[in-house]
Amino acid sequence: MRLLDEYDKKILSFLQKNNKITTEELSYEVNLSQSAVQRRITKMRNDNVIEADISIVSPEAVGIGITCVIDVILNEGNSKAIDEFKIAMQKCEEVAQCYYVTGTYDFVLIIHVKDMSHFEKFQKINLMDNKNLKHFYTHVVMDKVKMNYGFTL
Repeated sequence: MRLLDEYDKKILSFLQKNNKITTEELSYEVNLSQSAVQRRITKMRNDNVIEADISIVSPEAVGIGITCVIDVILNEGNSKAIDEFKIAMQKCEEVAQCYYVTGTYDFVLIIHVKDMSHFEKFQKINLMDNKNLKHFYTHVVMDKVKMNYGFTL
């Protein structure tokens, strides 16, 4: 991964807040020409510094009523079991994020479901019926206190 200079960091700071900002506006904000800004953005996309340009959709707008954080402990911690769980979670549409972590738990999942019956179906199929899953603990999110998709540069 290449090192970012101050211009790159400034451009990224603006793009993290609003990726629809024009090169004209960015040019003004970071004090570079529009073509220089565009070249830097293209290079950062090609180098995977910018991994994706996405739209953040309101969960309510698409019928998502519940977000859960699930702590998972596997029966076995060998590489095959870990890889199998990773693959299984990558296939689950309800799993928004899956982290392989250190500490008490093996994985932490962030899932989105429509309602409790959807959650019940998800947990039966993907967690309870998983032979290598020892325990899982579910935390139902009551309120989004802070959601930040960017990084401080």
